[in-house]
Amino acid sequence: MPVVAATTSPPTPLDRPAGGAFTLIFTTLPALLRLTCGLAGGVAALAVSSPPVRVALLLPAVAALTAWSVWYAVRAFRHGIGGALVAGDVALTTAAGLAMPWLVAPEVLPGEGSWIAVLASTTVINAQATAPARWSVPAGLLVTAGYVTGATAAGNPAEARAHAATLLVQTACTAVMTAVMRRWLGRADAAFADYQRLARDAVVARTAREAERRQNRDLHDTVLSTLTMVGLGAVAGPSARLRERCAADLRSLTALADARSAPAGGATALDERLRAVLARLPELPVTATLVPCTVPAVVADALADSAAAALANVARHAAGAPAALRLDRIAGTVVVEVVDEGPGFDPATVPAHRYGLRESIHGRMSTVGGRAVVTSAPGAGTRIRLEWSGGH
Repeated sequence: MPVVAATTSPPTPLDRPAGGAFTLIFTTLPALLRLTCGLAGGVAALAVSSPPVRVALLLPAVAALTAWSVWYAVRAFRHGIGGALVAGDVALTTAAGLAMPWLVAPEVLPGEGSWIAVLASTTVINAQATAPARWSVPAGLLVTAGYVTGATAAGNPAEARAHAATLLVQTACTAVMTAVMRRWLGRADAAFADYQRLARDAVVARTAREAERRQNRDLHDTVLSTLTMVGLGAVAGPSARLRERCAADLRSLTALADARSAPAGGATALDERLRAVLARLPELPVTATLVPCTVPAVVADALADSAAAALANVARHAAGAPAALRLDRIAGTVVVEVVDEGPGFDPATVPAHRYGLRESIHGRMSTVGGRAVVTSAPGAGTRIRLEWSGGH
């Protein structure tokens, strides 16, 4: 993960959830730390103001640092913690450290418990958490130098050495912790980005496969079906029926191309679509029972095309046998049935490479959340039941 350059901002982008969470946490916590320590430090500074503390200097210093703490928190919550905010915090804390002889009473200076000691610790920790190491580490050293100079000038070199060690440890530990967290969170974001990329690639591949399957179904149910009839000798010599069928195939393919280039429609009358299917098969005697039924256009396409594929199988394998096409709505489910009294077959024996039932019927229905049930047996005819729930 790249080191955040001089700016820590609060947004949490969806493509970097770990880094976004890190940024949010390390904006909120420093803001709260600066605000609470600044307010508490101001109270503590005013509580002990015995000489050599100069009250004329202490009061404006406390007012300025308190106002800064409030401004720091407000700015951080609204806009994040940028380089200017970090630099201002370091500068004010260093200045307060240098002015320690006039701001801190000698009796509260030892033990690293003075309000300026707390201020310095807060500043170095916040700097490491909100700025890149190339800036935050020198900032920690600058605050430490200011504290050492001020404590020594105040006549307490032991305190200067003790708290200098504390500030250096705080600087190092916070810098290392922040760097490690950024590195590991960066790896988490990289893994998440890889997952998103793979998911997008899978969707694109699945869409491409589905488009190919639709194209194959359309070709199977039109041109390839007609060629199969010719190859099986079902049409002998010049035939008006063959010409009509070829013309119907051409019209179907043209309609499919137009439908794909047009925007998706709304509701469609399924019964009218099924009558159009029957009109394309004038040579097939079918008894039709079609109740009025409206469904989404994509569902109507799947049901009508699946029924057309089933009727094409009747024409190919059960020519002359009585057949029926039924459309009904049963308890909110749209049901289309194609029934014939032809020779029938055993569905379990259909080879896996045969495309008709697998894609032209089962595949189409699955794309709209429907299903197809094929019931047949040798000598017992065939019933193909298409179901889609949600019709109205």
